[in-house]
Amino acid sequence: MPLLEISNLKKSYAAPDGGTHVVVDVPDFKLEAQAQVALSGESGSGKTTFLNLIAGILAPDTGSIKLNGQELAGLRESARDRVRATTIGYIFQTFNLLQGYTALENVLLGMSFGPGADREFAKTLLKRVGLEAKLNHLPRQLSTGQQQRVAVARALANRPKLVLADEPTGNLDHANAGESLKLIREACRENGAALLLVSHDREVLGQFESVQKLGKLNRAAAQPLS
Repeated sequence: MPLLEISNLKKSYAAPDGGTHVVVDVPDFKLEAQAQVALSGESGSGKTTFLNLIAGILAPDTGSIKLNGQELAGLRESARDRVRATTIGYIFQTFNLLQGYTALENVLLGMSFGPGADREFAKTLLKRVGLEAKLNHLPRQLSTGQQQRVAVARALANRPKLVLADEPTGNLDHANAGESLKLIREACRENGAALLLVSHDREVLGQFESVQKLGKLNRAAAQPLS
């Protein structure tokens, strides 16, 4: 059984003219456990909406999303939140760190939505991403690359089976982008998590053995998106 199995997934929004605008229309997609797959997603391909549907941040209009054998599409928002907290790690392009909390506290807060805070494991993760000396630093006291490393540690904090990454190197320079991508992939392997990454950067995509075009998976991508 695939770790992630999607079928006939659709999501639409109300258009300004009063009609309906389809953003995601994915007939079929599968991801195996511990696999690492990149989706090539240009602007307008529905990449963020697609990942947010998988993460349970958004509810689909129709279709099926099975994660680790559990159907997510019909769950209430609170139930989807619980699944995300225990099974999915998400690395956002803008990192989404809480600015008033230290690196360690950001990871511990991520844990609090799942099985509970594990201070030693949080420290272990931050050490793994090279931030052992920055545990008590606030995000504003960290470089952009270091903030992303905190985001990687937080995404792995609850030992997820699936890590989603939405343009995770988009805010980094060339050197940091390559190093960060290597870190993300290695950390997922070490923790037994599958990785589904979306990017439009050819150098990022070139590091993956398995690359699929989201524009081909998503039949709605042919429509202009706002």
